Amino acid sequence: MSAFLFLVSAVLFILSLRGLSSAASSKRGNLFGIIGMAIAVVATVMSPPVSFYTVIVLGIIVGGFIGYVIAKKISMTNLPQLIAGFHSLVGLSAVLIAFSVLRNPRAFGLPETQSLGGLLEMSVGACIGAITFTGSAVAFIKLSGLFRKLIVQLPKQHIINAIIAFCVIGFVIAFVCFGSMALLTIVVSLSFLLGWFLIIPIGGADMPVIVSMLNSYSGWAAAGIGFTLENTLLIIVGAIVGTSGAILSNIMCRGMNRSLVNVVLGGFGTDVSAASSGSSDSSGRNVKVSSPEDAAFILKNADSIIVVPGYGMAVSHAQHAIKEISDICKNGGATVRFAIHPVAGRMPGHMNVLLAEANIEYEDVLEIGEINHDFANTDVVLVVGANDITNPAAKNDPTSPIYGMPVLDVDKARTVLFIKRSLGSGYAGIDNSLFYQNNTMMILGDAKRVCEEILQSAK
Repeated sequence: MSAFLFLVSAVLFILSLRGLSSAASSKRGNLFGIIGMAIAVVATVMSPPVSFYTVIVLGIIVGGFIGYVIAKKISMTNLPQLIAGFHSLVGLSAVLIAFSVLRNPRAFGLPETQSLGGLLEMSVGACIGAITFTGSAVAFIKLSGLFRKLIVQLPKQHIINAIIAFCVIGFVIAFVCFGSMALLTIVVSLSFLLGWFLIIPIGGADMPVIVSMLNSYSGWAAAGIGFTLENTLLIIVGAIVGTSGAILSNIMCRGMNRSLVNVVLGGFGTDVSAASSGSSDSSGRNVKVSSPEDAAFILKNADSIIVVPGYGMAVSHAQHAIKEISDICKNGGATVRFAIHPVAGRMPGHMNVLLAEANIEYEDVLEIGEINHDFANTDVVLVVGANDITNPAAKNDPTSPIYGMPVLDVDKARTVLFIKRSLGSGYAGIDNSLFYQNNTMMILGDAKRVCEEILQSAK
């Protein structure tokens, strides 16, 4: 019976992933995932090795309550660090399960003496889980703004990482040979250290890729422990999460002109000096500063408008005001569309979720590849809190740290209305030359307040 329920759950998880690939079917996909997880929990509790239900039920109640409170209170802008925190818990659970299985395999319905293959699966799952735990903890700290310095590069960073990695491999081989609890403790401790050192050098615009990559790590950790527990569902789900996370990370890397290998190696090839020197002095450069009233007039007289949302929109919760502005412009006969960059915000799909929350039509939201060629024929581009993803330096300044990164061609539009708190640098820490172009009008201030003022003037 358990095997059949695991199969049903696995199918539901696959359908969930398929549903989440589109905004239109995301609610259905989320529902499939919830049902699949509920079936998986019931099937696990019904399995023969489980005989003591009090702690399990208590854990479900406490964990469910904590999850409910977090889901109710978390804001959209804090989702990236929340996801990183959840990844760390997956990694830690893999480590704890490995220690529990080694200490008392009969409690999991496993033979007293583990085979060499079983010990290898156990150590690999624990190793990846430990790396995921500390790596995700570092990502959480960075995304929460607790680290003032975005990039912390230690002397001989990659040599240190390589030495630790070789030590981990050596102790994994020793553990497989002897099956000692002490050796597993050393493997896990070194993996904790490696996870910290892998993620600590990475910062700035690379952090969305790291969140996605850690998602992949957590999946492989779960798959490794699934082999240890001989749990088919855990293997399937872990492989799905690991593969999808890796594919998404690769997509993100292409969107940011970053190498996936460099990300895995913990920022290999990151030129810290270049990143720090990329922020140029804007003093003495001409900036056209406009008002919300002028922006409303320009928008109401435009025939074609493209809105580019960014992290500033997410922080200020301006998406609902943007929706009303777009409705007014549409009622006036204008074509209004939304351009999404794959790394806008601080996690994949961040802007898509915010726009969906404001009930913006799915067909009006287009990815960079679908809309980039239209900017040259657009009357007005309204940029709301985006920065690095609109920076022309990525196309025309070979000395820029983001040179080669695909960006939205907003600079080609007839008029660019740029809403931003200040002329400060973006998440990558470099100045945006778009601010100083003749066709750009800056509207400085909180995105929600400015958008509400534009809305009132437009009405």
